[in-house]
Amino acid sequence: MSLHVRDHPHHDRAPVGEAAPDQACSRRAALRLAGGLGVAAFATLAGCGGQKRTQAIGAPIPPDPVLRHPSGSSPVPRTSYPTRTIPSAGAPRVELRSQWAKGGPKTWLADRMSGISRITVHHDGIHPAPSTDYGACAARLESIRRGHLGHGWADIGYHYSIDPAGRIWEARPLDLQGAHVKNQNPHNLGIMLMGNFERTTPTMQAQASLRQLLAWNMGLYGVRISNVVTHRELAPTACPGRNLQSIMNGVRTGGSLARV
Repeated sequence: MSLHVRDHPHHDRAPVGEAAPDQACSRRAALRLAGGLGVAAFATLAGCGGQKRTQAIGAPIPPDPVLRHPSGSSPVPRTSYPTRTIPSAGAPRVELRSQWAKGGPKTWLADRMSGISRITVHHDGIHPAPSTDYGACAARLESIRRGHLGHGWADIGYHYSIDPAGRIWEARPLDLQGAHVKNQNPHNLGIMLMGNFERTTPTMQAQASLRQLLAWNMGLYGVRISNVVTHRELAPTACPGRNLQSIMNGVRTGGSLARV
């Protein structure tokens, strides 16, 4: 199945790891694999067991832990972002990343997603909120992408974004692990709503699209309601803002999501 897409036209974030602190994370496993293959002299692995830090709204996201080899190569397989096919019935309408991103992801800096079992909701923490204008929202996403690339990341950290008009935007390709919850990105799909929801409240259109996108991905990947979370539930952060947090509390305790 695939999402219904249309081919036309920061925040304080990053997860609680899938493994406990005393267990190996995927990047450590990759290091061991690389060692077995004779690949040497990797840079220090960041974020595999680091302590959590409280961040203010709008503060930079901690660096995305990536494997880097002195030669610039990586043992992580290169991938291409997925090609969207004919939409299936009931799928959300999604704006293709080709309509806003000025470049593709640096796939050699990213891990493969290898399945989705959690969904985390964020805000971008930027004030003021963008207008509902298509071009303004596309420009905002590109600005965030460039900021994340400035951290040395593979791409924008989120997999989807939702704007005030309720448009759903394709962000980081789903076959690549995101960079949106520190130490907990494996198997974690990241959804970001544009705006600072400590100060404002998501529009009704954005809320409706969020519910639709959550329900679709829960059904598509078999994600339990208990694994649909907000960033602040995984790390000491204000994200996704008190107003969006309140909305998420309601969305998960009743209505369509509780029945997925």
